Amino acid sequence: MISYPNIDPIFLQIGPIALRWYGLMYALAFLFATFLIPRIAARRRLAITPDAVSDLIFYVAIGVIVGGRLGYVFIYNPGYYISHPLGIFAVWEGGMAFHGGLIGVIVAGALFCWRRGFAFYDLADAAIVSAPVGLGLGRIGNFINAELVGRPTDLPWCMVFPQEGPQCRHPSQLYQAGLEGLALFVILLALSRRAMPNGVIFWAFFLFYGLFRFIAEFFRQPDAHIGLIWGSFSMGQLLSLPMFIGGALMIGWRFMQAPPDATPGRQTVS
Repeated sequence: MISYPNIDPIFLQIGPIALRWYGLMYALAFLFATFLIPRIAARRRLAITPDAVSDLIFYVAIGVIVGGRLGYVFIYNPGYYISHPLGIFAVWEGGMAFHGGLIGVIVAGALFCWRRGFAFYDLADAAIVSAPVGLGLGRIGNFINAELVGRPTDLPWCMVFPQEGPQCRHPSQLYQAGLEGLALFVILLALSRRAMPNGVIFWAFFLFYGLFRFIAEFFRQPDAHIGLIWGSFSMGQLLSLPMFIGGALMIGWRFMQAPPDATPGRQTVS
């Protein structure tokens, strides 16, 4: 067993104002995206100004918050919020869903592209590369908060999480940080360095995130109010499987739709 580090979720307290590690992770993720997006865009021959990147980050932040919260409300706990509708706005109490946040980001990004005149796939391929960094940092925030814990295990690196009883558990948040964060970032960054038809990098995010999340869910404790559904599968797995399948199909479709000059060594931007 490895001792859980028991890090205080609040890294700075100034009077009544408490700054939390989880919020800092989001801030660092958006800061990293502001740095990386212009560089990926330049590599893919997409002109985007620093002001446009800042506006895009603002749109994405709103999409993450609104989509993530509504996703949690309607996917993971609709019964509670039907009887407590004002609780929908109590985001400080926790409750965000990745899949809802992803939908929110796509809608916000599509709105940004429509208003600023960008082709969706051109911008999406550049912007999606930074997404795994936010996911990985978010999982580290979950680990610090001792939330979304793993299933019980007797493996030598298991941990006992506060408020989760005496059972030793998988540090599944760190598994997800490694898969959905580091591994996915490396894959998308490598793809961004190669000539790819527009949309392939975007849909590769869906394919590999769906795969990694599906695997990681075998080690993560299912939500107590949902449990396992459809045999031994969790809600997260049922939501991630269509991402994997859809991502694979769309990657094939994008290659089929690529113009004749979209060959390795040449960059095509429509």
